[in-house]
Amino acid sequence: MTTWSTETISKIASTDDLHIYPFRADGKTYGTPTWIWSVVVDGRLFVRAYNGINGRWYNSALAQKAGRINAAGQTFDVAFESADPTLTADIDAAYETKYAGSPYLPPMVSARTQAATVEITPR
Repeated sequence: MTTWSTETISKIASTDDLHIYPFRADGKTYGTPTWIWSVVVDGRLFVRAYNGINGRWYNSALAQKAGRINAAGQTFDVAFESADPTLTADIDAAYETKYAGSPYLPPMVSARTQAATVEITPR
């Protein structure tokens, strides 16, 4: 597994501008960019689908395993994998810290979205 550089992951962690676009079914065409919340845990990048496992981008990401993100003013070719479920509590804590006070926070730490957690790594 390829990892993020310390400088890059720090920049991504400090922003709230991540757009994700997994490949479409053809494996070549990028999907429509979707703005989503992201968090970093132990230098690793995670996102969750607000609509849970039925989310369009989520299903594309797991089916195609690759795509692109825009974050911290840069574009990255990336790989997508289901997150390790043993990290759920740590990922929840990162969401609670980064997005404290947002009315959208409770759904992002619910069982529905926990089941749709994706780790993003550079390709």
